[in-house]
Amino acid sequence: MALTITDECINCDVCEPECPNEAIYLGPEIYEIDPGKCTECVGHFDEPQCVQVCPVACIPVHPQHVESKETLWEKYRRLQAAAAVVKPD
Repeated sequence: MALTITDECINCDVCEPECPNEAIYLGPEIYEIDPGKCTECVGHFDEPQCVQVCPVACIPVHPQHVESKETLWEKYRRLQAAAAVVKPD
């Protein structure tokens, strides 16, 4: 499941640095989450860190990007492999 940030977002800037996949970015009006990078912190933490730190509880599961835990693990492994290729030794 990828998460999404709703328009209740107050642009407090606490979620972006918490994302281990760099899936959160400042959009035209509010922060947004790239569903291709969001693993709900699977592989990094037990719970989504952005949800934990959000002061207005505006980060629900994205209804158009529901994924199983297995799919999230696959995405995590793919993102880690891609990051390893990009980083020089």
